[in-house]
Amino acid sequence: MENLKKRSLVSELTRDFFHSMDFFEVETPLRCPSIIPEAHIDPVRSQGAYLQASPELCMKRLLARGADKIFQICKCFRQGERGQRHLPELTLLEWYAAHRTYEDLMDQCQGLLRHIAQGVGTPGRLVYQGASLDLAGAFERVSVARAFERFSSVSLNQALDTGRFDEIISFDIEPHLGISRPCFLYDYPISMASLSAAHPGKPDTAQRFELYVAGIELANGFTELTDPELQRKRFETENDLRTSQGKTKLPVPEKFLSDLALMPPAAGIALGMDRLAMLFCDAPDIEQVVAFPPERL
Repeated sequence: MENLKKRSLVSELTRDFFHSMDFFEVETPLRCPSIIPEAHIDPVRSQGAYLQASPELCMKRLLARGADKIFQICKCFRQGERGQRHLPELTLLEWYAAHRTYEDLMDQCQGLLRHIAQGVGTPGRLVYQGASLDLAGAFERVSVARAFERFSSVSLNQALDTGRFDEIISFDIEPHLGISRPCFLYDYPISMASLSAAHPGKPDTAQRFELYVAGIELANGFTELTDPELQRKRFETENDLRTSQGKTKLPVPEKFLSDLALMPPAAGIALGMDRLAMLFCDAPDIEQVVAFPPERL
């Protein structure tokens, strides 16, 4: 119960942070006729539609309709995800802002974690599983290419060519990230960022990052791709990957692609609220920060 009380405080502080920056909170449908086609996320069907794995598409459609700075805390659903840091029903915080880049998101992540630490009584510091992490100083930034050089026995290109990129990130690189202070792993290969804009003049590199705290992947953010035709091709590539793995193709979200042509340059991010609660509750297992893990229902 103490963890649930602290989780409630973390959520309250999160809302305070975004309200203080003039973001407004939105709600979008949980059940949609189409979702983001992703090779490695399996959706949950619901009466001929899908339960969202992320509110991303609808939130971007709000940007296309004139929203400037928006955030949402909501339930999302992913089939077959269960583990020490995974739930099939999870809570995500997502925020989007027009005319911003992934650099702005990194600054906002720093501000959010510092604001929560201040509110829970540990200003400038997070203690998790015996380790003390500095939140007051600048968070570390490590490019994906540099992380492969430092922590992997194979090169980035070899990992991509052999389909081992995610494996090496998970087992060789992640455990080293965010140990003494939070760390941004940034500039992913474009093939690993289907909704992200490329760097100008660097078409193979995406303006994408992930935030790691105590070796835990906490958030995934990027400068948004706003080209609907290129986005369609990337969705098709993801569906091709799904079929190569024996999975079914997912319908292309046509209304999103239509609205994408009207969306201004923007940046957006998803942050796992369950994992955020784990960190501030000093909980080693995600089921310790939710009221009812699925096995107890």
